[in-house]
Amino acid sequence: MAVRPGSSTRQRVIVVEGGRPSSRRDALATEEPLELRLVAGQERRTLAVTMRTPGADFELAAGFLYGEGVVGEREAIRRITYCVDASVEDAQRYNIVNVELASDTLPDLAPLERHFFTNSACGVCGRAGLETLSERGCAPVAAGPVVTPALIYGLPARLREQQRIFASTGGLHAAGLFSAEGELLALREDVGRHNAVDKLIGWALLAGMLPLSQCVMLVSGRASYEIVQKAMVAGVPLLCAVSAPSNLAVAVAQSFGMTLIGFLRAERFTIYSGAERVILG
Repeated sequence: MAVRPGSSTRQRVIVVEGGRPSSRRDALATEEPLELRLVAGQERRTLAVTMRTPGADFELAAGFLYGEGVVGEREAIRRITYCVDASVEDAQRYNIVNVELASDTLPDLAPLERHFFTNSACGVCGRAGLETLSERGCAPVAAGPVVTPALIYGLPARLREQQRIFASTGGLHAAGLFSAEGELLALREDVGRHNAVDKLIGWALLAGMLPLSQCVMLVSGRASYEIVQKAMVAGVPLLCAVSAPSNLAVAVAQSFGMTLIGFLRAERFTIYSGAERVILG
């Protein structure tokens, strides 16, 4: 029977402190591949393979498909399962997820393939990424809440308090979803910052909570184009990051009316877009 991988792995290490070595067992964040397969009727296709921390795999798959425009609503997904290996007593293969669509035919995946290609090519990824979002008909985010600096200052501490796996391994990114009053609604962790966001949005999709028009999202690392794009598609009006955004991330936020905040540390942050949602002065 296949063993389901855990989110952390124990490893014996040697710690050198003050010139003196000591042996102990340490916790490492688990990193394993996850293959995402689409199933529609008799058609089956591998869509992507990503390195991720095991856990919330179904949410990761759902969030990825939603963020990339493969599915547009919860009802488009019939069910999500792990692959079953019939040759090994029907053992589940926990590194392969099948997403069965409600439709009997696969959607047109050519735009998605072009998006992946251009995102890996220097000089065209920014323009192509923005054009792809426009071609998909993505609308500006809703007005959403208006919040105080004090509420924003408090978000990182609330996120860290609930980062269970990070506390034991020190090696994971986190994405947290908060209410307009600063209440933590959900948190997901992963070795990949974009995976953590996919897991969070997948949770919201499967729970029927999209769009997230009254929520604030916080990510523990930097705000890349991919993260801002995923948050924007999910309708998040206010996105905060503890580190810096990229220029393309700012361009996406400005184009779709998002509030984007970076360098959120202690009682300081920088607003790159959408200052109207923050009470200043």
